[in-house]
Amino acid sequence: MKYFLIIILFFLNLSVSNSQNFSNVEDLVDNAIRNNSFPGAQLLVANSQKVLYSGYFGNYDYNPDSYPVSKETIFDIASLTKVIATTSAIMILYDKNLINLDEKVSKYLPEFSSGDKNDITVKNLLLHNSGLKAWMPFYKTCKNKTDIYNAICSEKLDYKTGTKFVYSDLGFILLGLIVENISKTSFEKFCEENIFAPLGMSYTMFNPNPDYKELAAPTENDTYFRNRQIKGEVHDESAFLMGGVSGNAGLFSNVNDLNLFMKMLVNKGSYTDDRRMNAKNETFQLIQSGTIAFFTQLYSGLDYDNSRAYGWDTYPSPRKYPAQCGTLISRNCIGHTGFTGTSIWYDFDKDIYIIFLTNRIYPSRDNSGIFEVRPKLHDEVFKALGYN
Repeated sequence: MKYFLIIILFFLNLSVSNSQNFSNVEDLVDNAIRNNSFPGAQLLVANSQKVLYSGYFGNYDYNPDSYPVSKETIFDIASLTKVIATTSAIMILYDKNLINLDEKVSKYLPEFSSGDKNDITVKNLLLHNSGLKAWMPFYKTCKNKTDIYNAICSEKLDYKTGTKFVYSDLGFILLGLIVENISKTSFEKFCEENIFAPLGMSYTMFNPNPDYKELAAPTENDTYFRNRQIKGEVHDESAFLMGGVSGNAGLFSNVNDLNLFMKMLVNKGSYTDDRRMNAKNETFQLIQSGTIAFFTQLYSGLDYDNSRAYGWDTYPSPRKYPAQCGTLISRNCIGHTGFTGTSIWYDFDKDIYIIFLTNRIYPSRDNSGIFEVRPKLHDEVFKALGYN
């Protein structure tokens, strides 16, 4: 009788886990790999309580004999660094009353005070409306972190602060430096001690060591700066010059680690940690719930059409490519993408988040196939979950 009950429970659990049909999602990703949109991918779909689907697709590169993507594969998550590391670090400082979003950047970075930049606040950096340029080819003129900081400090603004949205790597480079100046420790150490280690994100790191470097999916074959195949070192040139650690890019991770982060975020900053002695199912608070609500809501009251929260994007305004979160996600959502082919989107109304990691820039950044694939992927996921 005991074994009969075990068998029944097994099949009941199997039927629950397979209650949604993700075959169309899997076909879409497999076809994208065949069409060379990216060599490999990881996909995880979850809600605030459990993982609904996870899958691993393709290989590290287009050679069929290369390593298959597995749950241990790590990806250069590029600008997801901005939300997973940098925005979260600012949240933690905000919780501790160590940073004021309305304070001028020059209070925390005194060198950033010349000319028209004196009125830029921390809030402006988080909302990407500071007046700073989107990007600068620092690799052509700079050699290190100090050079980049000095270049940003001496650069004139592109537009009047607060008057429009221009997605800026420069602003998040500065935010990483602000975290360092306030905490009196490196940005890498701050994130490890305050975000990754508490959540058990053991595959999330800057500058992977040799063992983890082997697990990293390759990105671009760099023919213009480093002149080598990039694997296990940050693709972003600015972050590379800053020693692999920057507020705008540099982080490596995988979907299972990012699931730990997102589960904390959508559960209003709380998490459980079974690793602690006698603490099974005990809840801990990484970030205060009010802080998460404050940072993840669409910022209103600006004189231009805005789709940004603090650090995070919300449902985006029409741009060159279709909205990367698809059409079936609620307008009440947050998300972000990364240049290397990574993304996270969370639908507050449906309580669904989708983590999709690829190395779409292997072997070249000119590959833009993912921009057509990703919206369809998100729509197919929601269809698989019964949303049409």
